[in-house]
Amino acid sequence: MLNGRVTAPELTTPHGWLNTDRTWQLKDFRGKIVLLDFWTFGCINCQHIIPDLKQLEQEFADVLVVIGVHSAKFDAEKQKDPIKQAIRKFGVEHPVVNDADFRLWDQYGIKAWPTVVLINPEGKVVGQHAGEGVYQTVQPYIQKMKEEFAATLNHEPLPFHVEKREETALYFPSKLTPDEEGNLYLSDSGHNRIIKLNQQGQVLEVIGSRRQGADNGSYTEASFYEPHGLAILGTVLYVADAKNNMIRKVDLVQQQVSTVAGTGELDYYFMEDKLDEPVNPNSPWDLLIAGNDMYIASAGNHQILRMNLATEKVYRFAGNGREALADGPLREAAFNQPSGLARNNQVLYVADAEASAIRTINTETGMVLTPLGRGLFDFGDVDGHVDDALLQHCVGLEVIDSHVYIADTYNGKIKVLDLQRNKVYTLASGLSEPNEVLYLNGKLWVTSTNSHQLFKVDPTTGEKEEVILQF
Repeated sequence: MLNGRVTAPELTTPHGWLNTDRTWQLKDFRGKIVLLDFWTFGCINCQHIIPDLKQLEQEFADVLVVIGVHSAKFDAEKQKDPIKQAIRKFGVEHPVVNDADFRLWDQYGIKAWPTVVLINPEGKVVGQHAGEGVYQTVQPYIQKMKEEFAATLNHEPLPFHVEKREETALYFPSKLTPDEEGNLYLSDSGHNRIIKLNQQGQVLEVIGSRRQGADNGSYTEASFYEPHGLAILGTVLYVADAKNNMIRKVDLVQQQVSTVAGTGELDYYFMEDKLDEPVNPNSPWDLLIAGNDMYIASAGNHQILRMNLATEKVYRFAGNGREALADGPLREAAFNQPSGLARNNQVLYVADAEASAIRTINTETGMVLTPLGRGLFDFGDVDGHVDDALLQHCVGLEVIDSHVYIADTYNGKIKVLDLQRNKVYTLASGLSEPNEVLYLNGKLWVTSTNSHQLFKVDPTTGEKEEVILQF
């Protein structure tokens, strides 16, 4: 079985290689076990398997070569620079080939993201696995190949020359939330920390050691792993610690960080599973407090969760767990990697990223609707009537009266959904993957994540002013 019958198609692409200083061919890897990872960087399930790939790379460092094959879903994901930024953001340490035209995807018969393909040391395809759970599925086969091909394995390391991480004051800044004094807390996600700053950009406090981890303790001891959403209740700051699959709690008086939900493991629940019992968040991306509850955009399981702030228990709230654009009652509706939350009275607004849609949840009637968006593969950059307008992987949003301000992430724009006129228009452009839009003191605060910048945007003119942080 491990000998394979089909010769692996050559890794030929007109779109080039990334995270390496040269192009590669499969013959360069003869004597190595090769794992191809077919991914697209906006896909949360693709992000979930990165730790599995790193574990395999470490365990079989002498004989395994991992090659990323980036077969983009969205137009913006086909471009070289955004892929490079994603490689840096996720800490990918192997070469990536840009399969923007799906040539390799088709040649290898891939059907879904993520899919990994194993190739033996003789260049034959052994098999493929779609979905998560990569380590436990693939590791035994690599171990068997290591034993079976022991006599011909090449143990020499290959010089891939992966890109060095750049140093900037902010590194992939993400979500924001204000406190009662008008200061802001900012998730500096690439630095695994939270920054408190005033409206002039003066840094007042730093929460987190910058180490990647899940340690509790003081501001200098605590660690996070790509924190995103933030919400404040009195003297407590809640943090959506996305890649730890946790909700963290920061006591702003005692300056201590603790964990209130999540074990670190990816938890899944679909349809009728765990409907009225506590669950763990799965890649929580945004938080919003309303009354005695905190709503959680659980991107990794395509649902909205609700934490009872008195008990700090997390329960399912909306979404059946399927990745789909389906309206209806809370438990029948379906979402697509929800990544941003906002609120206007009893209505929650959701940036439903993978469907490039804006969704609403009426907390009184329990109905989910879609004022803007059509489906998982309907995206673009089109203004106009809501029936014609298109977004591209929107991740953040803010609601002011009848206007929904949208971080149209992959279009690099702030767009506005005018609910009275049922029209969409562009307010500001020239941003690099904006992740957040927050209204404060007459301005829209916007994180331009891939350019590592923070801006204030005039909500009338769209004029941008960069906020330079002063540490």
